[in-house]
Amino acid sequence: QVQLVESGGGLVQAGGSLRLSCAASGSIFGISYMGWYRQAPGKQRELVATISTSGESTDYADSVKGRFTISRDNAQNTVDLQMSGLKPEDTAVYYCNAYMKSFSNRWRDYWGQGTQVTVSS
Repeated sequence: QVQLVESGGGLVQAGGSLRLSCAASGSIFGISYMGWYRQAPGKQRELVATISTSGESTDYADSVKGRFTISRDNAQNTVDLQMSGLKPEDTAVYYCNAYMKSFSNRWRDYWGQGTQVTVSS
């Protein structure tokens, strides 16, 4: 019984910044890689950024490279997404993703409920 909960979404002006947070909770056996995805209306869910278990390796979508920064705190079981230079096209529901294992289930991908990010022009 584990879950991911996102927070930090909201409305921001173009060019502004926003920080999203995701916390894993429950009977967690282990957490491997984590990431952020987003889905805009009428579009497929797309990768935004991922981060390795140790936090030493990251990967970003070309569209956000240089503007977004993903980080994690393994002591707190959290992953953050610092977003700057936001553009209207960044508007989407942002989902936290983690490859985790609970004490009762197999390793698998888990998804948060999503948090809305709206960038006004």
